[in-house]
Amino acid sequence: MRYLPLAFDLKNRPCLIVGGGAIATRKARLLKKAEARLLVVALDITDELRQLVMASGGEYIVGRYHSDLLKNAEMVVAATADGAVNAQVSADAKALRLPVNVVDSPEHCTFTFPSIIERGPLAIGISSGGSAPVLTRMLRAQIETLLSPGLGVIAELAGRMRDKVKAALPEVQRKEFWHWVFNGPIVGQVERGHAAEAEQTLLEELQRWKEKPAPSGEVYLVGGGPGDPDLLTFRALRLMQQADVVLYDRLVSTEVLELVRRDAERIYVGKKKQFHSVPQDDINQLLVDLAKEGKKVLRLKGGDPFVFGRGGEEIDKLAEARVPFQVVPGITAAIGCSAYSGIPLTHRDYAQSVRFITGHLKQGDLVLPWEELITPNQTIVFYMGLTGLPTISEQLIAHGMAADTPAALVEKGTTRDQRVITGTIGTLPALAEEHKVEAPALTIIGGVVTLRDSLGWYR
Repeated sequence: MRYLPLAFDLKNRPCLIVGGGAIATRKARLLKKAEARLLVVALDITDELRQLVMASGGEYIVGRYHSDLLKNAEMVVAATADGAVNAQVSADAKALRLPVNVVDSPEHCTFTFPSIIERGPLAIGISSGGSAPVLTRMLRAQIETLLSPGLGVIAELAGRMRDKVKAALPEVQRKEFWHWVFNGPIVGQVERGHAAEAEQTLLEELQRWKEKPAPSGEVYLVGGGPGDPDLLTFRALRLMQQADVVLYDRLVSTEVLELVRRDAERIYVGKKKQFHSVPQDDINQLLVDLAKEGKKVLRLKGGDPFVFGRGGEEIDKLAEARVPFQVVPGITAAIGCSAYSGIPLTHRDYAQSVRFITGHLKQGDLVLPWEELITPNQTIVFYMGLTGLPTISEQLIAHGMAADTPAALVEKGTTRDQRVITGTIGTLPALAEEHKVEAPALTIIGGVVTLRDSLGWYR
């Protein structure tokens, strides 16, 4: 994201437009809606543009642009048919650190005009930074059909009542109240044209909320999946948008974390090899403490909370403290990585069972029931096994697994950086070193790996 969407307060602020044709007029309409004071300079100015300037309390000059005009401006738009003039306006504005837009020349802009959806004080801007204006207009048309015309009235009502609600309710309760307002009967009253009735309903409901006990907190244990945000469940996404605070670990991808509510507090509690930023007992207690403050706490985990995610330990502590919680399953890494790499975990001709094993070393050792793993027609998936891969290879072969058993490493599975390295259980440790494989990486062992050649093409 090169351009940061911002909202400027332009009321009575001087905005200079260089140019007097149809494009300059379109920009002037937008700035006039924002109550800016328009200053226009051009050799020829449309009648509509003259009227917009006068209605804004501004002024127009019929003549050529010169840099002295910038002294009276707080924002600049260049919309002439002369590229050299537009480039000069941009250079002069940048020298004075004034925000400047040059129509159809993103390289000369420090800001761009988004495609705008307007409902009273509510404005939604869609911007491609000048890269794809037709696409932004298409998206605007699609979103327009989804939004009620009454949203502007609702936004105005919320604006009038904001201070009263803030004085009446604590922060945690305020968020719940506004959620009720925007999803309850008030919306229907406004859409039917009964704005005064809607305001009275809001005031009556506010009084009831003042008399309610403070809301109790809750914890959401949510599986964030293996990395691709498209693999989140609808329920996970809904709770991610409701949370007041999020505790997230190292395996949660940046793309998934970006879907958490923007104003939620974020606390990193991830663990790395030989380094624990927050001990598990402290994480458990933190969940309890935050919930008892009345907050909605999101515990966001990579994969699934109950597959090597220590979610069981966390809900034990929550249950003991009588803190309400929800558990939302996620697509675990074995399922996601196998699908995205074209390796089915089961197949009628190759594997009728699957085992998920943690390959995490404890004090340098990996103690597993190796004999039980040497089973025909079985797929074995090792989580967190990259460091212990030489030990895994050695022990499986020592306990009877053929060294040429197909095996694969899936690095950063389901993300844009995914890599799949195939070999055998005997060659995989050397391949991991040769290709400099980094965590997170998943190891898949079994005959199903051979199917990647025929099934993996589609990724």
